[in-house]
Amino acid sequence: MGLRKNKLRDEHSEVDTGPLNDILFILLMFFLMISTLANPNVIKMSVPKAKSDTKQKQSVVVSVDKDKNIFVGSKKIMPDSLESVLRKYINEGDSIKPAVVINADSVSQWGEIVRVMKVARKLGASTSATVTGTE
Repeated sequence: MGLRKNKLRDEHSEVDTGPLNDILFILLMFFLMISTLANPNVIKMSVPKAKSDTKQKQSVVVSVDKDKNIFVGSKKIMPDSLESVLRKYINEGDSIKPAVVINADSVSQWGEIVRVMKVARKLGASTSATVTGTE
């Protein structure tokens, strides 16, 4: 029995991709040129501008040591003048209030720390306390 070999099975069929590559290249070039020509500012908007530089106020550092001495920044103040000194840093008319950071020694009395917090809150400032000390 003589079987014939099918010539179509032995031949490798290939798809010519040359025209497909040309079309893809042309499309790629088209989209690259259009994307560079497109104006990204299509919608005209007016951006608000401030007359003055609006910066957040800095924190006021109040320190209380173990001998009940009170310091605003690095300046020692009398305990009775705490409210008047803090009022200079915290203006009641301002919408942005600075934070009062209270640094206290670990052996200082909590009554003084709470008194400083009450004065700062009375003036409208936010407060936070940190306790440092040697162990």
